Amino acid sequence: MKHIRNFCIIAHIDHGKSTLADRLLQATGTISDREMQNQALDDMELERERGITIKSHAIQMSYRHDETDYILNLIDTPGHVDFSYEVSRSIAACEGALLIVDASQGIEAQTISNLYLALEHDLQIIPILNKMDLPGAMPEEVSDQIVELIGCEYEEIIQASGKTGLGVEEILAAVVNSVPAPQGNEEAPLQAMIFDSVFNPFRGIIAYFRVKNGVIRKGQRIRFFNTKRDYNADEIGVLKMGLDPKKELRTGDVGYIISGIKQANEVKVGDTITSSENPCQEDLKGFEDVKPMVFAGIYPVDSEDYEELRYSMEKLQLNDSSLVFEPESSAALGFGFRCGFLGMLHMEIIQERLEREFNMTVITTVPNVSYKSYMKKTPDEVFIVNNPSELPDPSGMDKIEEPYIKAQVITKTEYVGAIMTLCIEKRGELQNQVYLTQDRVEITFEMPLAEIVFDFYDRLKSVSRGYASFDYHPTGYKASDLIKMDLLLNGEQVDALSALVHRSNAFDLGKRICLKLKELIPRQQFEIPVQAAIGAKVIARETIKALRKDVTAKCYGGDITRKRKLLEKQKAGKKRMRQVGKVEVPQEAFLAVLKLND
Repeated sequence: MKHIRNFCIIAHIDHGKSTLADRLLQATGTISDREMQNQALDDMELERERGITIKSHAIQMSYRHDETDYILNLIDTPGHVDFSYEVSRSIAACEGALLIVDASQGIEAQTISNLYLALEHDLQIIPILNKMDLPGAMPEEVSDQIVELIGCEYEEIIQASGKTGLGVEEILAAVVNSVPAPQGNEEAPLQAMIFDSVFNPFRGIIAYFRVKNGVIRKGQRIRFFNTKRDYNADEIGVLKMGLDPKKELRTGDVGYIISGIKQANEVKVGDTITSSENPCQEDLKGFEDVKPMVFAGIYPVDSEDYEELRYSMEKLQLNDSSLVFEPESSAALGFGFRCGFLGMLHMEIIQERLEREFNMTVITTVPNVSYKSYMKKTPDEVFIVNNPSELPDPSGMDKIEEPYIKAQVITKTEYVGAIMTLCIEKRGELQNQVYLTQDRVEITFEMPLAEIVFDFYDRLKSVSRGYASFDYHPTGYKASDLIKMDLLLNGEQVDALSALVHRSNAFDLGKRICLKLKELIPRQQFEIPVQAAIGAKVIARETIKALRKDVTAKCYGGDITRKRKLLEKQKAGKKRMRQVGKVEVPQEAFLAVLKLND
């Protein structure tokens, strides 16, 4: 056990975690030059295309230091705020963390929040200054920021470059010397924490775990503590570039288990594995439950694919346990699911993974957040409103509360004005402003969560030319003047496009949505009014003109009454068509609401 080191890599998005992990794999000989490719641990096409890490990836390396062989278990984690749940799970399985900071960009918002996560779990932090080979690197300034943030000595900061391989040996030596060996008792009953799982179509569910106490052997009868189910450990082993089977795993090891489980709901991430003969008395407390921030409906394009969509979502939930969903139905779209996501990027990734990995084409409704409403008759009872169509009758409602967040933006000083204007426009209140260095400032706002769902992140990046980094955490609920805005197409309400909005924004938003829908909905043989309404009051209207067929083309001259007769006949047909006509809403229209400023 004293020769094992478990550590993870944490950093802001795009600070070079995956590239540095590649160098560590090469330096320890875990991956041969022939198998080597960029982002070696990122096994999803999506991750390579976007150049981001979406899933945490665990891998075991062997390293010889001072004539002693060590086993290093590395977990590469995502850097985007939407995947912070992955980071919290990885941290729970480690004793140390490499804190990587880009030498040309400095400390950013997500660096700080990931660092606090690691410090909560008492992890040993090894600070690393990455991308030292860049001409724009500022080692002195960024070193000052790191020292100020974590209170280490200048000599402890390792200068490295994932591209050239600078500093890789120093990092491996620091991991061996600084990160404590795992603690635990091999004689105690087996306790192992599941920190991830994947689905294999041939072998069922593969769970990744970290042994905290005891020993697990191949063929042993094991029990999942929380689900109270027993299985056989058909295969256990460690994670190299592939799966590497072993006879037994001891305290401190990180590995995988295959026990022929086919049902997604039988494996819960965060559960404890113990032995059936000699079970442990209590489970391991690893990480907290996930709190979804953004809710949206996901519906199959063809309602016959509903069961297949459910099956796909369950498989996806195994691989991404921060996805939460429950069945719901809509008048416009039929049966589907109400899903909770950690943010807008998370929602986009889930939709794309459904299409790529399961061939499911889906319709996503307008995202929103969950609200609390209180009725006049029963003031103590709280109704949770996840969907605008669930909102109780406003006449009997006492008040409605919406979730608020504390947002931190770190940016260069020249963009402060534009960012403040954006946050105030989004109903944010300035709480604090701290200058980290002469040209970097941290601004803290309190603002409604609903406002960052709609095109906030994109606009923040554009007003700051990509320099601002953003992080947030929920602070609770506050009463707000919210009203439900409905959208009517040809007089019929489209419940998937309803939204709860602040009264001051309703008229402006209604007008812009109507204009956007006018562009996106194809013209029909009849005229279609697009209306935004609050209750019975229409606040905005646009009209999609009818496609007109020239019915008088076959009349050459002659009496005008012949033409008039044909036109009257067409007019009556159009009127009848409008009464029975259904308007098909294209998929782009549901998501257009998010990009109203384009």
